[in-house]
Amino acid sequence: MSIDLDQSGTAADLIRSEEPGVVRYAAVGDWRIENLARLQRSVDQADASGARRAILDLARVGQLDTAGAWLLNRLGGRLGAGDTALEWTGVSGPARRLLDVIAAEAAPAASPAPRAPLPQRLLAAIGRPVAGAGADFAAWTGILGGVVAAFGRGLINPRRLRITSIVHHLERMALTAAPINLLIGFVIGIIIAQQGAFQFKEFIGPDIIVVDLTAYLALREIGVLLAAIMLAGRSGSAITAEIGSMKMREEVDALKVIGLDPNEILVMPRIVALFIALPLLTVLVDIAALAGGALLLKLYLDMPFEVFFDRARLAYMSTLLAGLIKAPFMAVAIGVVAVSEGFKVRGSAESLGRHTTTAVVKAIFMVLAIDCFFALFFAAIQF
Repeated sequence: MSIDLDQSGTAADLIRSEEPGVVRYAAVGDWRIENLARLQRSVDQADASGARRAILDLARVGQLDTAGAWLLNRLGGRLGAGDTALEWTGVSGPARRLLDVIAAEAAPAASPAPRAPLPQRLLAAIGRPVAGAGADFAAWTGILGGVVAAFGRGLINPRRLRITSIVHHLERMALTAAPINLLIGFVIGIIIAQQGAFQFKEFIGPDIIVVDLTAYLALREIGVLLAAIMLAGRSGSAITAEIGSMKMREEVDALKVIGLDPNEILVMPRIVALFIALPLLTVLVDIAALAGGALLLKLYLDMPFEVFFDRARLAYMSTLLAGLIKAPFMAVAIGVVAVSEGFKVRGSAESLGRHTTTAVVKAIFMVLAIDCFFALFFAAIQF
């Protein structure tokens, strides 16, 4: 980069003059890269020590490029060292802008803060998630309240329920997810029955024990957990990605500008669809798990299907209800966490990916926490 300051093309030089307590240096000619070697020697010899004030005059500079500006900046640093006050004179607007850029680039980088001791870093690593948990709880409560309010307005005015949107999301979350949930439930039923038959083969009547193990474990715990985890990974991540993309494109702000409530348009249909989808998927996983267990015991122990289902029928209602009661709570937790992380996305693909991953992890943790709570609660009431 080079700028022409409209001065005469005299030879580049640095002229020194002195007055009582004042040292003046006048830069003349073209301060360009081809003159750098000679000018650098003059700059290295420049000295204003002992003077109260140093003046650097650029009024007679001809052309100035980046190399010359760097040299002048270095000269100013030498003249202004110590207690000497430095004054720049004769600096044109273009030269000032170029010198400011050079000064900013030449400024020393801020030294990094000293690293905290290891115990302090460990406490900080624990404290940050704990503090974030409070903020997350507040955000989840706000989202859930907005959804309840939007659903209430929809009950008062059914045209605001957005039935089409709910059915659309229900199709994506339940209907298209049915095959993979059936497959996983079937495989898990086979695994539970095979392990039960293998581990209990030394006991008297292992077939009855295996039927009880398969039915109770599948209907009460495994079915709803598998369906919820699949829903969190499949639909929860999709919700976060969709809302996060809308945040990046400022579509959520656009809804607010035109007077629409994002909770009513975006959040409520998705959470209502999750609320309906998870119990349905849980039933499918339960059916597939029982079918897998029955098939395995038929092949492994030659147990007739009638014997399996007659024994399993004893566990149907109470055990099935114990699993289904958890499903709506898990579905709401998955939806609220996914929406919350979607609203946190900022304008980068990295932010979108990070919050999508975080949504899945938090949703699965909430599913497990809810399952743990209900296990303790059902044990306390002997259900």
